[in-house]
Amino acid sequence: MPLRPDHAGLLDRRGFLMGAAALVAGGPLGASDLRADPLAEGWLATAGMSEGFAAVGLDGTFAATTAAETATRLHGIEASPTGPLAVAVGRRPGQIALVFDRRKGGVVATLAPGAGRVFSGHGRFTADGRLFLTNEIERPGESAHVMGRGVVAVRVVDSGFAIVSEWPSGGDGPHDLMQSGAALVVANGGIEPNTPEARDAEVTGSGITLLDPASGAVRGAGRLPQDLASLSLRHLARDGSGGTVVAAQDLLKDGEARPLLFRIASDGALSAFDAPDTEWRALRGYVGSVAYDPSGRYVACASPRGNRVAVWQAEGRFVGAVPLSDGCGLAAGREAGTFLAASGYGEVILVSAGPEGVGIAARRTGGPRFDNHMVRIG
Repeated sequence: MPLRPDHAGLLDRRGFLMGAAALVAGGPLGASDLRADPLAEGWLATAGMSEGFAAVGLDGTFAATTAAETATRLHGIEASPTGPLAVAVGRRPGQIALVFDRRKGGVVATLAPGAGRVFSGHGRFTADGRLFLTNEIERPGESAHVMGRGVVAVRVVDSGFAIVSEWPSGGDGPHDLMQSGAALVVANGGIEPNTPEARDAEVTGSGITLLDPASGAVRGAGRLPQDLASLSLRHLARDGSGGTVVAAQDLLKDGEARPLLFRIASDGALSAFDAPDTEWRALRGYVGSVAYDPSGRYVACASPRGNRVAVWQAEGRFVGAVPLSDGCGLAAGREAGTFLAASGYGEVILVSAGPEGVGIAARRTGGPRFDNHMVRIG
């Protein structure tokens, strides 16, 4: 059934779990070997299912196919740029990361964090697909306001994701990481809002660290001014040309209008995007996901608490917002100026942005309980 603008139809949630699939003996498949199906082209997302959680694929009509199931809630999801593997990392404090075959479906392996640590919810493949990097957090001590120091674990994919190097992340509570331009950018969130560590805290200790992607050496850093010290810097997006943004969540619930989206300069310095105070307040202090559109001219943020997806021009000018109840999963669409967003109520929308505003170009309902994150593949 073709998808029409703002069409509400049922998602096809075919049971596709293949069991403990293995890679072919010849090694990882190249991108040209992948079938044109929802596990090879389209989008990957995490979701809640009736009996647990899953990584799912979405095709061009936003129909969902289960790729791999687990009893553990998943958070960030990442596809290899050179083969069929993908990894979904457990939500902090995560004990497993799920490796699955996005071409065939099915779990290939589960990964554990390094000794004495937990996963933070995110990991990234390097551009050549050879390495997978995970942000990990040392188990905190007894202090009520300690999130735990951060470690970037460097894992070799062809060696069963074995850890071969460990680099300090440059701060406490690292959340997201990604290579953008010449740097590996790490968002050290510090104290995470709505956690036991956050009780009575007003300063997160958050910051951005730029690491050398080959050695882990620190190449730059950025912190917010004191009047924004309650913000936890958490999720990253890149435009493919060296542009990088980070979205924030606020420890405080005082109704103040604080910016929640920042551009990261090549030295790590942070500059806030612009929006009316009413728009910042509408996000309710919480951005759960951020993405660039395919052209790199627009940036969108999804707020499940604000029940909306807001869009800016990449240079920082606010464009507009559309409603999406409990919407968090967000990724680039296929065309310039478009984004795909998904909600915990099983709704998927195609957001279209232009110089004059933002609208919903297409809609589909009836899917699984889409969770925090989504990524475009193919």
